[in-house]
Amino acid sequence: MRRLLALRAERRLSGEHVRLAGECLGVSERTVWRWLSEASRSPQAALRPGERSGDRFEITREIRVLLAYWHGNASAVHRQLVDRAKSGPHVRGGQPTTAASPAGAPPATVPLLDPVPSLSTFLRAVRRDLTAGERAGLAAGPDAARAHDVFGKRTASWRNHVWEADHVQAPLLVDADGDLVRPWVTWFIDTATKVITGTAITPGVPSRASVLAALRAAVLREEPYGPAGGTPEQVRVDRGKDFLSTAVTTAFGTMGVTVKDLPAYSPHLKGTVENLNRAVDRMLFAALPGYTLTPAKYRSSRRGKGAGRRPETSGAMSFQDFTAEVLAWTHWWNTEHRPKALSGRTPLEAWQADPTPLTDIPAADLWTFTLEDDGRPRKLTSHGVRWRGRTYIAPWMTGQAGRTVRVRYMPHHDHEIDVCDAKGSYLGPAHLADAATPEQLKALRTVRAERARRLRAEAKAAETLRRQRFAPATTAGPARRLGALTSAQAGEELTAAEHTDASKLALPDLIPPAAPPADWRTPASLAALTTPGLSAPLPSGRDFTATPRDSPDGQAARPATTEEGDAS
Repeated sequence: MRRLLALRAERRLSGEHVRLAGECLGVSERTVWRWLSEASRSPQAALRPGERSGDRFEITREIRVLLAYWHGNASAVHRQLVDRAKSGPHVRGGQPTTAASPAGAPPATVPLLDPVPSLSTFLRAVRRDLTAGERAGLAAGPDAARAHDVFGKRTASWRNHVWEADHVQAPLLVDADGDLVRPWVTWFIDTATKVITGTAITPGVPSRASVLAALRAAVLREEPYGPAGGTPEQVRVDRGKDFLSTAVTTAFGTMGVTVKDLPAYSPHLKGTVENLNRAVDRMLFAALPGYTLTPAKYRSSRRGKGAGRRPETSGAMSFQDFTAEVLAWTHWWNTEHRPKALSGRTPLEAWQADPTPLTDIPAADLWTFTLEDDGRPRKLTSHGVRWRGRTYIAPWMTGQAGRTVRVRYMPHHDHEIDVCDAKGSYLGPAHLADAATPEQLKALRTVRAERARRLRAEAKAAETLRRQRFAPATTAGPARRLGALTSAQAGEELTAAEHTDASKLALPDLIPPAAPPADWRTPASLAALTTPGLSAPLPSGRDFTATPRDSPDGQAARPATTEEGDAS
C-alpha cells in the first residue's frame, strides 16, 4: 500500500498497478481501490490494509472473564450484555454503575456497552481477538488449550541416554482368575531409538512391583529379554507415586541412574512414551475383544437391563492371552515398525546401529537391586525366618540356625522372599510355610465376595431410605416433597430406630452413683443425689462442702456463698 500511495503521489498510479496488486494479494481491484481510499485518510491504514480504524469492537479483559464463566459460550455472553443494556445503568453515589445481572449470570463486573454490538460482530471479534487455543481453553480447560500449542523437538541423543516410563490402562476387560479386570501395562522406552526396552503387564492397579518387574526386564539383555537393554543414564517419570517410591528410587540409585521427576500435567515433557500409549491403544487395544471405548458398547452398558450386574466372563479374553498379545505387539514394534523419525529403520535397527557402549548388570545383582529391603536384621531360627508374623523356610537353611540375615522382597509378593546375610550377600529364596491350599483360597475369596456384596446391598437400601424425591415444577414455586406415610408407619419406624440407637438404650440412672469421700468438695447437684436426707439441690450460687477443714468442730458443714468461695 505504501508503494501504491507513492505512485499516486508521483501521478504514476495506473489501473494495471492496482490489478497486479490485487492478484498478488488475492483480492479484487475494487478492494485495492478501497484500501487506497482508507490509506489516504489514515496513515495507519496503510500499515494494516483491510482492517477498520480504532472504533471497532474489541474483546476486553472483563469480557474474557465472562467467556470463562460461560465456558466459552460467546452467544451466552452476548445475551447477558444485551440484558444489562436493556435494564440500563444505575446511579450510586453520583457515579454510574453497571446494571444488575439476570438470574443465573455472574455478578455485574463488566461495564455496559453502548451500544452493544450485534451477535455477528461479537462472534467475529471473539474469533479475531482470541486464538484457537484460548477459545478451546475457555470451553474445555487447559488440556484442550494445550492441543493448540507448539512444542520444540529435543536435540538428537544416543541410546540409553534417556528412558521414559509410564503406566497405561488397557480400555478392555480380561478374565483374571474368574474376575473381570482392566489390565495395566508398565513399560520403558528409549527416547533416541524408540525401542521398548522393558514391559510388565499387571491384572489390576499397578504398584511399585510392576515398575521393578518392568525395570528388570528393561535392563537385562539375556533371554527371554533383550537384545536392547543395559543401564540408562536418566529416566523421566511424571510424579507417579509408584515410580518415586523408596524401593524404585533405591534401585535406580544403586545402578547410578538419575530419576527426572517431571512437573505435573506436562505430558509434552515425556512425549515419546505418551505417543507409545496412544499407539498401543489404536493399533492393538482397539482390535482386541472386550474393548470398552466404542460409543455403542458404552451406551448399551449404561442403558442395558444388566448394567448393574456382574458381567459374564465367558466371552472375555484371558489374562494370559492378553499378555501374549501385548508382548507380541511389543516385539513387532521393535523389529517391524518403522517410525518416521527413524528414517525408515526399525527401533531395533536404530539401536544396533548406535555405537554407544552399553553397561550391563549381572542378573543375580540386578535381582537384588530390584528388591525392597526389610530394613532390620533377623535371626534364622530352627523354624526358619519370621517376617510379618509368618514363617518362611527353604532347604538351604539347614545347619544355619542362629545366623543373622536380612529379608528382601518383591512388594506384594507375600508367598516368597529372598534372604541375604548381614553384609548383603545373597543366600537364596524362602517360601511361606504352611501356606493355604488353592481350595482354601478359593473358598476365602467366595466368602469375602459374598460379604462385600451384602454390604453393598445394605448400603444401597440405606441410601434408598435417605433419598428424598421432589415433585417436578412447571411454574415458579417452593419445592414439594413426595412420599406419603401414615401416622402408624412413621411411629413404627421411629420406634424401631429407638431400639437400635445405643445412646437411647443407655440407662445411666439404673445404678445410682456412690457417695463421694468426706474430704471432697462436691457440687450442689451431686450432693442432693448422693447425700442422705437432702432431697433437692441447694439454692443456686451455693456450694455444698463436707470437709473436716471447713467444720473443725465436727458439726454439719455450712453452705458457702459464691462470694466466699471466690474470696478463698
